[in-house]
Amino acid sequence: MLPVNSDTVINTLTCDVLVVGGGINGSGIARDAAGRGLSVILCEKDDLASHTSSASSKLIHGGLRYLEYYEFGLVRKALIEREVLMRSAPHIISPLRFVMPHMKGLRPAWMLRVGLFLYDMLARRELLPGSRGVNLRRHLVGECLKTEFSRGFMYSDGWVDDARLVVLNAMDALEKAATILTRTQCESVVQKDGKWHARLCDNSGKLIEVKARCLVNATGSWAAQFQQTSTPHKAGKTLRLIKGSHIVVKRLFDHPYAYIFQHPDGRIVFAIPYEKEFTLIGTTDLDYRGDINHVTIAADEIDYLCELSSLYFKQAIRSADVVWSYSGVRPLVDDGEKDAKAITRDYRLELDESGAPLLTVFGGKITTYRKLAEDAVDLIAPVLSNQQSAWTAHACLPGGDIHGAEPSNRSVKKFTTFVSNLQKQYHWLPASLVQRYAHAYGTRIHHLLKDCASIEQLGELIADNLYATEVHYLMKYEWARNATDILWRRSKLGLHLPAGSDKKLDDWIAKNSI
Repeated sequence: MLPVNSDTVINTLTCDVLVVGGGINGSGIARDAAGRGLSVILCEKDDLASHTSSASSKLIHGGLRYLEYYEFGLVRKALIEREVLMRSAPHIISPLRFVMPHMKGLRPAWMLRVGLFLYDMLARRELLPGSRGVNLRRHLVGECLKTEFSRGFMYSDGWVDDARLVVLNAMDALEKAATILTRTQCESVVQKDGKWHARLCDNSGKLIEVKARCLVNATGSWAAQFQQTSTPHKAGKTLRLIKGSHIVVKRLFDHPYAYIFQHPDGRIVFAIPYEKEFTLIGTTDLDYRGDINHVTIAADEIDYLCELSSLYFKQAIRSADVVWSYSGVRPLVDDGEKDAKAITRDYRLELDESGAPLLTVFGGKITTYRKLAEDAVDLIAPVLSNQQSAWTAHACLPGGDIHGAEPSNRSVKKFTTFVSNLQKQYHWLPASLVQRYAHAYGTRIHHLLKDCASIEQLGELIADNLYATEVHYLMKYEWARNATDILWRRSKLGLHLPAGSDKKLDDWIAKNSI
């Protein structure tokens, strides 16, 4: 904790709910609680989604492989959420068709077919087609695969821009009167007079004291540690920290389908079309005991992903082909399983009412974040004498209101029409740029471009496809502070830009800060 001195300004804030943690679970809880009329403060020690929530496989999925572990409840919950989320944010979440080649000697074809039948039937589908078999020698999806693969299966799930999903939840929380404090560390919490007294410190050294009626521990990988610090008299749960790493290589196939590959060790790996020019491959499942603030891929993980992909693709993939990689730590509830891939991905919510209420979130996956947040607020709202009902299942995220305020199937099915109409409306912009804006901002593109009628009015071209107007928007409305926030979380422009672009953008921000 920083010492208090004459130069330190201490603000005192009060709220119903203090949420610690600005990942997907924390931002989702803040949004839900604020929408029910509770006063909310969220603090995050770094940028929003700067850890696990931006290091996912970018999928909204039921978790086909969890059926092997009889996690039918989790799969059903995730499958229901899959289409709820697509309707709420069709600009950042979209349907994706997967291909699973059958490899002889692994799971038999009949088992895969039965599993996919269950996957189709566990939840109602309005947006996604069901599974079917595919002849890989007659379908374009087989062209990039080795000739030994003749049979496969297709099924549906969804793709998501994970970091933007976090930001949109935080934006919606802010628009419902929540206070969002990024780069603000929760340094201490203590119970006093029936409330939580928290001391926060932002990265400039300014101290903020918060008095909250309820504390939500949504710190992800730090959840067990935070719980034990805030309630040292109680034994908390144990988390199993599992590292998942991904690699990005130049595009391996020229079609919109993704692949799911089985490995002889029982794991599965995805190969997903990414940013038009690339293929995303992941993930690994390894126990992690290192620094959770700085998680990086290991050489043997790169080799593993390359070797597995090369079992299937005609084009051999080597470590030298990797243009980018990222790693994250998934905080899973330790359920006693020895094998990392068998550990449950479901969440646990623990409400301690022995004093001022403390809700701790354990585990979870990005697909079920909205339901997790709803369940969390359902627990704490009665304790805070709030009787407002759940609402997020029938509300769009910022930019998702393409066909009105209510989420709709039409917004998903007709998204390409929405993009085409925008390209006509903003004919003075390159069509590819309008398409990127549409997928990033949805209807908020009109706010982004509200003062612009020509490409010159977008301001300085700081880097390819990145104009000053967009940088100002991201800094003003989306909590971006630096090049990493903008090029690697709010967008993936960093993949498309030459070396040195990060520094160039940071220099520009330093000279033109808002």
